[in-house]
Amino acid sequence: MDLRIFTEPQQGATYDDLLRVAKATEDAGFDAFFRSDHYLKMGGVSGLPGPTDAWITLAGLARETSRIRLGTLVTAATFRHPSVLAISVAQVDQMSGGRIEFGFGAGWFEDEHTAYGIPLPDVPERFDRYSEQLEVITGLWKTVEGESFNYLGKHYTLVDSPALPKPVQRPGPPVIIGGMGKKRTPELAARFAHEFNLPFTDPATATAQFERVDAAARQIGRDPGDITRSAAQVLCVGRDEAEIARRAAAIGREVGELRTNGLAGTPAELVDKIGRYREATGITRLYLQVLDLPDLDHLELVATEVAPQLG
Repeated sequence: MDLRIFTEPQQGATYDDLLRVAKATEDAGFDAFFRSDHYLKMGGVSGLPGPTDAWITLAGLARETSRIRLGTLVTAATFRHPSVLAISVAQVDQMSGGRIEFGFGAGWFEDEHTAYGIPLPDVPERFDRYSEQLEVITGLWKTVEGESFNYLGKHYTLVDSPALPKPVQRPGPPVIIGGMGKKRTPELAARFAHEFNLPFTDPATATAQFERVDAAARQIGRDPGDITRSAAQVLCVGRDEAEIARRAAAIGREVGELRTNGLAGTPAELVDKIGRYREATGITRLYLQVLDLPDLDHLELVATEVAPQLG
């Protein structure tokens, strides 16, 4: 089981905050550090001092870490032109020595689009654009050096692109797709994804969606086993009930609700719940959503008392 740390900086974090968590992630032996790609807070938090850009953040972390994988859950297709995004991700992959993973989604949070004047098409158009962006980005990365890339779509047209720069990883960084759409999402995952991620879902819901992805892969002749299954869950672990309650209060949640809907409890409880979730769903990778970023002891507790028992 790969354990990865997943942060939500739009809730309130500076680059220095994220750097401390990323370094603690690396020092504690976790597999990767990921962050969301949002420009507006959610819920009752202040969000101060304001958002940080996902790919600028990851570029900085690429130079200040050496081992952990780095990526997004997930970059929104509505935020950036696909050609520009392909260049940015390839450059950060170079800066990291080939440690980038590209989580990519269609975009969904209407309020942040309104707040910053970013167009948010209706769902059918959004998925049309998302599909074309996947074709453009992966097509640019895998074009052989010295050759050009051309693309004619409904929403994007590229003519004689040199398809540069190239990422270190060939034909490109691993692509992570997720979501609960029952038709187009599995179809796109089957075509493009190295990993399929389901955040904050119960085992039965997750299993049903993983099976849809498997079926879509088989339909195009792809081995479903080529697509890593992963999940994301909010983290709230403590050595005793008082510590669990303190950590739940720090993120504005109730212990009982977190025990039901996330990974809350003692280390032994987490080991048991993760084991049962893995058995039910077949996941081999888990993103631990850490919301109280100054609490680095939270990461250390998982690294020393949970991770060693997961095998």
